[in-house]
Amino acid sequence: MCRVLQVTPSGFRNWRRRPLSTRKIEDERLKLLIKDLHGEHKGRYGAPRIQIELAELGHHHSIRRIARLMRDLGLYGKTRRKFVKTTDSRHSLAVAPNLVDRNFTPETPNTVWASDITSIPTKEGWLYLAVTMDLFARTIVGWSMDHTMTAELPLGALNMAVSRRSPPAGLIHHSDRGSQYASHLFRTALKDNEMLCSMSRKGDCWDNAVVESFFETLKRELVDGCVYRSHEEARKAIFEYVEVLST
Repeated sequence: MCRVLQVTPSGFRNWRRRPLSTRKIEDERLKLLIKDLHGEHKGRYGAPRIQIELAELGHHHSIRRIARLMRDLGLYGKTRRKFVKTTDSRHSLAVAPNLVDRNFTPETPNTVWASDITSIPTKEGWLYLAVTMDLFARTIVGWSMDHTMTAELPLGALNMAVSRRSPPAGLIHHSDRGSQYASHLFRTALKDNEMLCSMSRKGDCWDNAVVESFFETLKRELVDGCVYRSHEEARKAIFEYVEVLST
C-alpha cells in the first residue's frame, strides 16, 4: 500500500499515530447532532433547516459545512414532489368572486381563512384531507379527514375552525371552485357563520398558493417515501404533523 501511495512506511505509521485535529473532532461531534436532528424530524430536514435547528441549540455553523457533513453521513432532506391536480370545477353550481386576489397577508387574525383538499395514498385506498388556514399567521385552525371527498369533508374543517376561533362576522373564506365548496351545504354554512365566500379563478392554483404550499410541504416531509397500511395509520401521522409539528 505504501508503494502504491508513494509514501514511506515510517511516514504512514506517524500519520496513524497522529491525533485528530480540533476541526476533525468538532466535525465528529457536529455529525452526532445533525444525525439526531435529522432523525427527530423523520428525515424531512435538509441542510438549511438543520442549520436553523443547530443555531437554536447554540451551534452556529455555515450551511456549506452542514451540507458537507450531511453528505458524509448520507443524509438528505426529502425532495419536492410534482403537483397533482385534485379539484373538479366542472359543475353547474354557482361560484363566488375572488375577494382575496392573492393578497395573502391580512393585518389581523380571523379576517381571511383559506381552505383546500388533498389526497393521501394508503393501502386501503385514498384518504382525503381538508384544512382551513388562518392566513394571518399561516396557521391550520381546522382540519378534517375521510375516505370520501364530499362536501362534509371541508365542512368538518370549517366547523373545527369556527369552534376554536369564534371568528367575527365578515371573515373572508377563500377556496377553489371545487364542487365541495360550491355546494349548497357548504355555502349555507358560510352564510350561517356570517362569512364572505371567495373563490379562486378557474384553473389557477396560484390563487390559493399558501394552502397549496402547505400541502406540498406536508407531502414532502411526511408522505413521500411512506407506505401507510391503513387509513388509521395515515390519520395518526397527519394528526401529529398538523397539531404538533406545524404549530
